Amino acid sequence: MPNIKSAEKALRQSKKRRAGNLFKKNEFKSAVKDFKKLIAAGKYDDAKLLLPKVYQKLDKAAKVNVIKWNKANRLKANTSRLLTPPKL
Repeated sequence: MPNIKSAEKALRQSKKRRAGNLFKKNEFKSAVKDFKKLIAAGKYDDAKLLLPKVYQKLDKAAKVNVIKWNKANRLKANTSRLLTPPKL
């Protein structure tokens, strides 16, 4: 435990920031997961409607530095690539 008052405040701040970061991380992960479930079920129309929400969550996470921009861009590219139905 911190002994100095400023260290106590820093500990409180880091706990709040960690909670917020975990929340944002879980938000975009669950959005991507829901999108992939729709794709696996073959519901491409529903997945197409969910895609902007996935983009929004990824961009927001990258904006507040929960993830890096390149990871957000990579995940967006991979999810949009899944949207095209497989050719038989």
